[in-house]
Amino acid sequence: PVAGAHDAGARSDSGGHLIVWSFLGLDSTEGWTGITRRAFRGDLTTGTWTELPPVPGQAGRLAATAQVVRGKVYLIGGYTVDSAGGERSVPEVDVWDPATGSWSAAAPMPVPTDDVVSGVWRDSLIYIVSGWHDTDNVRDVQVYDPAADRWTAATPIPGPGVFGHTGGIVGDAIVYVDGVARRPPGEQPRYMMVPQAWVGRIDPAETSRIAWSWLPEQPGSPTYRAAAAPCGDRLVFFGGTANPYNSNGVGYDGVPSEPSAFRFAWSATTGTWGDTLTAPVATMDHRALALARSGAWVVGGMRSGQRVSANVTAVPRPDC
Repeated sequence: PVAGAHDAGARSDSGGHLIVWSFLGLDSTEGWTGITRRAFRGDLTTGTWTELPPVPGQAGRLAATAQVVRGKVYLIGGYTVDSAGGERSVPEVDVWDPATGSWSAAAPMPVPTDDVVSGVWRDSLIYIVSGWHDTDNVRDVQVYDPAADRWTAATPIPGPGVFGHTGGIVGDAIVYVDGVARRPPGEQPRYMMVPQAWVGRIDPAETSRIAWSWLPEQPGSPTYRAAAAPCGDRLVFFGGTANPYNSNGVGYDGVPSEPSAFRFAWSATTGTWGDTLTAPVATMDHRALALARSGAWVVGGMRSGQRVSANVTAVPRPDC
């Protein structure tokens, strides 16, 4: 119903309908007053949208992440922006229960982070991988157990802490690619892309233990704020940009960022990259890709020219 980027998205199924969720984010003004607390439920089977009660809190947030576990939606972290441009990472975990149509609060993140990679392991645990905390990136992997309402620390990532990276969980594997790191003091622009790819194997007997190993770089250009989702034995990636930016789509180097239309995937069975193609539409500023048997979609985001979009964009779906 409205144009939005920088939001937290997730998907679920309800009675044979594909449901997508969109929370928080930035409206088409692209300014701090356009950071919103709005929340939406989209039924992609019927093509209808419903606005939900706003996300709790006094201020909207950017770069939060959302995941669905056993029917409930967990909205985690993000950052707020004040009128002077000051940013603060927040620890909030807000829970939307579709059955009751209400919000509740869960245990806050031990290390507040935003612009993270997140994923769900076996419909039971949510993993939060790296991201930005107030003044710098962190290498932390934080694990939330919704059943116990408890956080634990897992094996940190082996590479540099990054934000705006892309990835998720497929089977027992966490995969993430690329992301942005701070340059040493005095170097410009302040942030740089980090071409990288890692896989972490979760130990089912001790879920805080992750065996990390290096992967060959993904087949496209380094990507920032792309969308990703598991699909069978694969993790599918789409969109993003090669030029990192903060919130308005203009790169840290002062050059307007342009979105990508590239799709690729990583196979947990073969451990290799594949399924590459260029989609008809380029888009960036996503985290979640809504995948179902009938297709794949991204919601909102930014199009060419830094235009905040209200479109639900179909993405060619691999055969998985």
